[in-house]
Amino acid sequence: MENSLKFTEFAFRFIKFGGVGLSGMFVDFSLTWLCKEKLGMQKYVSNAIGFLAAASSNYYLNRIWTFESHNPDILTQYGNFLFISTIGLGLNTLLLYIFNDRMKINFYLAKLFAIGCVMLWNFLANYFYTF
Repeated sequence: MENSLKFTEFAFRFIKFGGVGLSGMFVDFSLTWLCKEKLGMQKYVSNAIGFLAAASSNYYLNRIWTFESHNPDILTQYGNFLFISTIGLGLNTLLLYIFNDRMKINFYLAKLFAIGCVMLWNFLANYFYTF
């Protein structure tokens, strides 16, 4: 019984993490589009800006809602979250390169695929390391 409760809690956190991720995806796509299409910035720089802005908003929402963290050392926790997110950014950029540059998939569709692939990494790393 205890294991099923732990799994239910784990699954519920994953669902909440996914909900936060959707809001982050909106931030990410919006800023990426603004930087790339309107400001004429290079696509990988635009991608990094969108991704890191989303990571910051995701940290806040995951801290208060998904993981309900009360850790008073917010700077260390935020640093850990950004560390995980930076690894995620590297994975995201690599996948974006493979999908867009190598496989010739539309940039934004490739970005969507990359986000989906990196989500599992981000959740597990933050579940076991950050929070």
